[in-house]
Amino acid sequence: MSNQIAFLGTGSMNGAIMGGLLAAGFPKTDIVATVRRRESASELAERYGVTVMAWDEESDSNAQAARGASIVVIGVKPVGVAAVAREIAPVLSPGAVVVSVAAAVSIEQLERELPEGQPVIRTMPNTPSRLGKGVVALARGTHATTEQVEHIKKLFGGLGLVVEVSEDQIAAVSAVSGSGPAYAFYLAEAMAKAGESLGLEPRLALQLARETVVGAGYMLDEPGADPAALRRAVTSPKGTTEQAIRVFDERGLPGIIADGARAAVERSDEITRELGRAPRV
Repeated sequence: MSNQIAFLGTGSMNGAIMGGLLAAGFPKTDIVATVRRRESASELAERYGVTVMAWDEESDSNAQAARGASIVVIGVKPVGVAAVAREIAPVLSPGAVVVSVAAAVSIEQLERELPEGQPVIRTMPNTPSRLGKGVVALARGTHATTEQVEHIKKLFGGLGLVVEVSEDQIAAVSAVSGSGPAYAFYLAEAMAKAGESLGLEPRLALQLARETVVGAGYMLDEPGADPAALRRAVTSPKGTTEQAIRVFDERGLPGIIADGARAAVERSDEITRELGRAPRV
């Protein structure tokens, strides 16, 4: 079995992972990817210099990519994971590790479609992984060995923080770090709109909001950074920032964020149940 990694369904998430690996020095020649359309294949191959196959040109491209690979990363939409797993099952090497980056697809659901004993690792990366500033949580499947888990951790290390959790914590991780970048972008949007409402020109308001969120992120990235301590350092007693934080607290912003994260977990559980009931095709 080679050291080849196959990315099946190279959309935004698999693309972020692949880009992160390449940026960390992983050999281009050891990567093969699949996408839905020929146009996307040409674009991806030109951008990254890797081999890319399109489903609309070669219907068995997923099986071709997976054959002989040591790691197979499935990045299609959750509803398509089972079908892809069944497609590649006949060509998988016994020791090949199948890595899922699909939200809400359980380890049990994936293992059910693969050969008995196939190592599986379920992951939840986020999009900043393509910049090496991501978070990747992983949960080991029934047959994944510690050595295999450590290998995937090391491989994904160039993407940012890698943590191992139990599978029952994956949905919570997704609600915090998986969806979290969208929360930060949403905050920047709201800040820009607030600036506009206070009379700032829209472009300037957006620039101020964007650069402020970026700068705050850099401060949080410093060793030992504590968000509560950083907030207190900016919040002078009886000052302007204190008044803003007071309004946020009065309106229940922490509770709103917690409720949003809880809703994300509930939706993840709902999708898992729906996929479990879906008929095989």
